[in-house]
Amino acid sequence: MQLGMIGLGKMGANMAQRLLQGGHQVTGFDPSAEARKGLEGHGGGAAESLKALVQALPAPRVLWLMVPSGKITDDTVDALLALLDKGDTMIDGGNSNYKDSLGHAAKCKDKGVNYVDCGTSGGVWGLAEGYSMMVGGDEQVVDGLKPIFETLAPGKDKGWGRVGPVGSGHFTKMVHNGIEYGLMQAYAEGFSILKHKEEFGLDLAQIGNIWRDGSVVRSWLLELATDALSKNPEMDGIAPYVVDSGEGRWTVNAALELNVSAPVITLSLMERFRSRDDDSFSDKLLAALRNEFGGHAIKKE
Repeated sequence: MQLGMIGLGKMGANMAQRLLQGGHQVTGFDPSAEARKGLEGHGGGAAESLKALVQALPAPRVLWLMVPSGKITDDTVDALLALLDKGDTMIDGGNSNYKDSLGHAAKCKDKGVNYVDCGTSGGVWGLAEGYSMMVGGDEQVVDGLKPIFETLAPGKDKGWGRVGPVGSGHFTKMVHNGIEYGLMQAYAEGFSILKHKEEFGLDLAQIGNIWRDGSVVRSWLLELATDALSKNPEMDGIAPYVVDSGEGRWTVNAALELNVSAPVITLSLMERFRSRDDDSFSDKLLAALRNEFGGHAIKKE
């Protein structure tokens, strides 16, 4: 197939490259001239503007958006709608909030443009290993895009699928990332407990490697944790500051809206917030309260 890739960052550039390797024709746009040049170096085409990209593609056009969620995606969708024709297709493969995706789909429908939301997982490993894709959209439209998904996935019949109508792809990916928050937190806490049992002198990387085979807690995240511990056992030079890109918050909000109990995901999100507080007022107040009611010593700064 022939398609346009909008956004040639780490994910977008690697996805474009995997599509090229699979025999597809890819023309890309990114504000960065260096990013466009990189795609050309892998055999793809490059356009210097969205208008030029649309003009370079044969109708009906297929455009894959791989840009940051929020205003940038909103602006890109609006800009494309001014350029596209009835029957063209827009695929949002970024981490958009599913509610935003429903709004984008409604705008596209008014103009006769197909909209597909594709929750995409795979990170920097996707180029070599393939991407996991949760696709939302009209069944007939998604079926026509199968060659693209089959090339990007780990295999033609695995790692991807249409999960439901428009919005369901990003909703599923949102929950996927919420689960990821909980898993990462559990691994981090478990290894921290092991590390603090100093009299045993435990080798955390060795333990991680043992768990990678046969254990019920084996996973790709465990493999990544083990690799990180092998390279840097003491986590030297790494600040205890954990960012969140939004999906964990959205998952917790969805749980509240649906009256679903999700304490693990919620607490893992709270722990990320906690990691950013270099001068924790709440912890200081806790220490003061212990001193007030029990006379417990306060540790001075």
